[in-house]
Amino acid sequence: MVTPLPANLMPDPTSPDWLNKGDNAWQLTAATLVGLQSVPGLVILYCSIVKKKWAVNSAFRALYAFVAVLVCWMGWGYQMSFGSAGFHFIGRPNVALDEKFLLDRAFSGYLPNATMVYFQFVFAAITLILIAGALLGRMNFYAWMLFVPLWLTFCYTICAFSIWAPNGWLFKMGIIDYSGGFVIHLSSGVAGFTAAYWIRERGSHQTSLLTWLLLDILLFGKPSVVGATQGMITGLVCITPAAGTSTVYSTFLSLYISHLRSIPWYTMMVLHKRIGLLKQVDDTMAVFHTHAVAGSPGGILAGLFSEPKLSHLFYVIPDGSERYTGFFYGLHDGNPRSGVRQMCTQLLRIVFVVVLNIVTTSIICNVIGLVVPLRLSEEELQSGDDAIHKEEAYALWGDGEKERFGNSKLNLAYGDKFPTKGEVQMA
Repeated sequence: MVTPLPANLMPDPTSPDWLNKGDNAWQLTAATLVGLQSVPGLVILYCSIVKKKWAVNSAFRALYAFVAVLVCWMGWGYQMSFGSAGFHFIGRPNVALDEKFLLDRAFSGYLPNATMVYFQFVFAAITLILIAGALLGRMNFYAWMLFVPLWLTFCYTICAFSIWAPNGWLFKMGIIDYSGGFVIHLSSGVAGFTAAYWIRERGSHQTSLLTWLLLDILLFGKPSVVGATQGMITGLVCITPAAGTSTVYSTFLSLYISHLRSIPWYTMMVLHKRIGLLKQVDDTMAVFHTHAVAGSPGGILAGLFSEPKLSHLFYVIPDGSERYTGFFYGLHDGNPRSGVRQMCTQLLRIVFVVVLNIVTTSIICNVIGLVVPLRLSEEELQSGDDAIHKEEAYALWGDGEKERFGNSKLNLAYGDKFPTKGEVQMA
């Protein structure tokens, strides 16, 4: 005799029989955790790590990107990334606002489209905010306002569709990118580096803060919060492609290999000072090293250590397919061909993402440069937030209030005496 389900688990118009409430609840929770990495996470990191004069501008760039991506994502971005195929590399543009569409089952899992749209939005948003980290302190804010929707439309959607969408050409080849090591980290690192190349450096006297602090550790033995943060970020980036498809032991081995202090550290601290192209690019938050350089080995390690049984829990495997088998597991199972095939697929993805981001980002930056200047003027570079936004960080009734109100009409009513907070409120 079959025991009926409790009343709260019975299907109804708001809870169809295909919906898994547990999966849906966790997907929403996970999406919110990713969103918190952007707002307030990266907002706080950016405005606290730059000079005071760039705090407002840096925080505002991240906030603007988060909001602008949401509007574009609902308007056309989601469907271009995960909708029906429009071209070989991209989905057909369409809105993701229709009630029937949002309540229908998503392309993956026992979830509604509404949940999947939200989940994928936070990944798209954090990618643009990571790019902002490479451009802090010198990109014209109006240029940034144009860059965000253009890059999302013509670069991110192509990467997401090709690698994550069921109709994507790389997805069909069996590529492994469980959590965005290439769609997010490699893309943001290469795009940020490329955009920084076109915008040029902040100035000869404003050396990378991250490099300076990491040198403190090496030369003076002093601990650095920023250095520790960068180390955690590179570990996160490295394991992202294989998250969910590698065993615990493989994960620790991957992290160890990537942190022989490590490939990202070596490219930032050694190669950046020796290679002419790297020396020309002023990557404010070292996004290229911590995301692009760390993301590439992570994708390769996914091709080495992905466990077929774990991969099959997430990816639908056609009968007789050799996809999603790490190289070492292929050797162990007596089928090295499958492992070699997976490694070639992972390497192809690196080439595709790098070329796409360099070409697309370069075109976008040069087109924007025809409309508004990409780089801030020298006066704005010297003054920072005050020249760009007419605001200063930490200047509300504390440091900087005399400069804030010194030339205002409000101050003239009190002669040369600076008004108190109460006097201003009464006025």
